[in-house]
Amino acid sequence: MKTAILAIILFCIMIFPHELGHFIAARRVGVKVNEFAFGMGPAIWKKQGRETLYSIRLLPVGGFCAMEGEDGDSGDSADPRAFGNKKPWQKIVVLAAGSFMNIICAILIMSLIIGIMGFTTTVIGEVAADMPAQAAGMISGDKLLQIDDTQIVQWADVSKAIQASGGDAMEVTFERNNEVKTVSVVPQLKDGVDAQGNPVQGYALGVTCKISHNPFMAVVDGAQSTWNMVKMMFSALGQLFSGEAGVDELSGPVGMISMVSQTEEYGFWYYGFLTALICVNLAIINMLPLPALDGGRIIFVIYTMITGKTVSEKVEGTIHMVGMALLLALMVFVTMNDITRIFG
Repeated sequence: MKTAILAIILFCIMIFPHELGHFIAARRVGVKVNEFAFGMGPAIWKKQGRETLYSIRLLPVGGFCAMEGEDGDSGDSADPRAFGNKKPWQKIVVLAAGSFMNIICAILIMSLIIGIMGFTTTVIGEVAADMPAQAAGMISGDKLLQIDDTQIVQWADVSKAIQASGGDAMEVTFERNNEVKTVSVVPQLKDGVDAQGNPVQGYALGVTCKISHNPFMAVVDGAQSTWNMVKMMFSALGQLFSGEAGVDELSGPVGMISMVSQTEEYGFWYYGFLTALICVNLAIINMLPLPALDGGRIIFVIYTMITGKTVSEKVEGTIHMVGMALLLALMVFVTMNDITRIFG
């Protein structure tokens, strides 16, 4: 039951903000929106606004934004507020707004996760007793600037520099009360365990980093984490198109539900990260220049802008219909792959 609820929330976060982005952009550029719905299937609640019908539908797995003349086959084609009669740049804004909203959602989710969990800084949080850092006079609150030739930009740089020393004396530069100090420290060899629980040895100074919950930095780190997801997604697409990865490695709704079920084992933060990652994936996939996707529709708009020629509604509609059929076929394929992977 918990998995089903989390899966529904995931699909809502994926699709509903996407459609909300289209809705907001459409209203801003003067496109008439006939209906804006939360959910899919039969309507269980409706309210007629001044010009838009707002509805809640039975299946809470997304929503839709029905714009006047969006597909060229509804409404009055002479209506200046019809989507088809808007300027090319206005169409592009409306079409791209859904993916933009998905990216914003991913940034917000990652910012919330980072803000609550906290993130590392280059400031010392605690200094262990009877360890090299204490012997050298370092204290909590010192901001590490440099170790030997390594500039300390993030806390991971500290560990790398210490291990690279090989146990030799290091010149550690830090800031305390706006004063820069440099001390010589000899790291100590310590026993520990790795992520798999295996015994390992490594050098240590005896310091831990200060964890920050600064909301501004959380947003900055949330945006950076989202950007890293974007780069990872493009890398995966590159592998897919180059043949380094096969379509049998793709996942569909069943695979996503399976991943959601794993959040019970890994924790709520894994669910949040998964949600942000899927939002990014949806945003990028939807902007690919393929028929039936927003990216494909944008290609037709750009073609009209460049050539001054308009593709007939019948031809464009047919292309999008074929594209949708191919996407549905791909969805069936990846769903079967998901079922095979999960159930053997």
